[in-house]
Amino acid sequence: MNRVVNNITKISKKISDKFFGNFSKDIGIDLGTANTLVYVSGSGIVINEPSVVAMNKRTGQILAIGTEAKRMVGKTPAHIIATRPLVDGVVSDFEVTEQMLKYFFDKVHKEKFSFLPRPRVLIGIPSGVTEVEKRAVIDAAISAGAREAYLIDEPMAASIGARMPVTDASGNMIVDIGGGTSEIAVISLGGVVAARSLRTAGDEMNEDIIRYMRDEFNLLIGEYTAEEIKITVGSAYPQRTELKMKVRGRDLVTGLPKEVTVSDSNIRDALARSIRIIVNTVKTIIEETPPELLSDIMQRGIILAGGGGLIRGLDKLIANETKMPVKKMEDPLTAVVRGTGVVLEDLENLREVLIESDQMAPLK
Repeated sequence: MNRVVNNITKISKKISDKFFGNFSKDIGIDLGTANTLVYVSGSGIVINEPSVVAMNKRTGQILAIGTEAKRMVGKTPAHIIATRPLVDGVVSDFEVTEQMLKYFFDKVHKEKFSFLPRPRVLIGIPSGVTEVEKRAVIDAAISAGAREAYLIDEPMAASIGARMPVTDASGNMIVDIGGGTSEIAVISLGGVVAARSLRTAGDEMNEDIIRYMRDEFNLLIGEYTAEEIKITVGSAYPQRTELKMKVRGRDLVTGLPKEVTVSDSNIRDALARSIRIIVNTVKTIIEETPPELLSDIMQRGIILAGGGGLIRGLDKLIANETKMPVKKMEDPLTAVVRGTGVVLEDLENLREVLIESDQMAPLK
């Protein structure tokens, strides 16, 4: 009797998968702390929006998601909050993450058959997450409407997105500095040889800038002003030409609006602690790497990815500290999601790069 039931269940699942597979598109997601990017099989990257959700605390109603929600940050009444459901690259609010994923799934399928969005989903996650955190991501994806959910380490996905030969018997090293985490890894034969996942990344750098402006200029600024400063004048190495920008905020002494001018050397001092942590971790990973793989990395170079990889002079600083060539990849912000796209297009042959977990659906 049990065998008959199992056979019926398997047949039903095959029919269901085939049915929904005809109406849904495979989706790759870079579920980032700062931004969520979505790759659709056959279409490329179709969504790049902030990982922000605006909610009415009184009613529990979701008011806006993504770009629209980000516009509300710092501008809402007390009963409306604009929040990030992911902290340091992992799910901190399950229900809000589920709503956000459902919003993105529906947006992908809105052109046609929007009443049947049951995609197969591949999600990039930080390399240092626990089984519980993996389960939270998978459950959120399934609850949001995915029929199957798979996970891939972000450094692996970024390496594939950079078109590095990760399945070969050779060393590949990537430094992926995102919003919530910095992923540093050496990859060979489709697996991670040595890796670290740091909570020191873009968000922490923004906090460094906020503290610096408060301590040095008695100026209170917000998170998004700090992000703008980092992008405009942020650097990790002395620049040939001095960069300057005007910054407006609230004077902590008078409580009135105030404007100051900051230079790249100011912000370099502000970012020094976080940059030093990342560089020291890169050196630690190199020390743990087998000599044969190190030889390959010296030939190919260390690849910089993620938004943090765009900080001026970071490649030069790491190269000076490690005595190895460092290269910035093209379009580093989309490295992870492009990697998920490559894997989705050839899922059967690249199954070895996926994360093994008891909670994951078996690969068909």
